[in-house]
Amino acid sequence: QVQLVESGGGSVQAGGSLRLSCAASGFTYSTIWMAWFRQAPGKEREGVAVILFGGGGTRYADSVKGRFTISQDNTKRAVLLQMNSLTVEDTAMYSCAAGSPSKLSALLSPESYAYWGQGTQVTVSP
Repeated sequence: QVQLVESGGGSVQAGGSLRLSCAASGFTYSTIWMAWFRQAPGKEREGVAVILFGGGGTRYADSVKGRFTISQDNTKRAVLLQMNSLTVEDTAMYSCAAGSPSKLSALLSPESYAYWGQGTQVTVSP
C-alpha cells in the first residue's frame, strides 16, 4: 500500500525558512515523479515543485523559483522541500503527491498524481 507522510510544517515569520519532508513507502517503481502542492483557503491547489525520484529532474512554479528547493533523500526514500525567504503568500496546506504525469506540461497539475499525503500546514506571519 502506497503511503506518503509529510512533516516539517509550522509557523514562521516572513523572511524565515522551513523544510518539509515527505516519506514514501509501498512503491515498487524505481523512478516516479514526486511533487509538492499547496492550497490556501479559498484558492485552488497549486503545484509548487516536482522531482523525478530516482532520476533527479526538477521543475518549479514561478512563484517559488529561487526560494524553494526540492531534493531527494535516497536512504530515507523521502522528498524534501527547503523553503527560504518565506512570505505571507506562502501560507497554505502543503501536500506531497506521487504519480506518473503523461507529459512535461502536466508535471505541476494535481490531476497527474494518484497518491497523496495528508498535508502539513505552513503559516507565515508578517
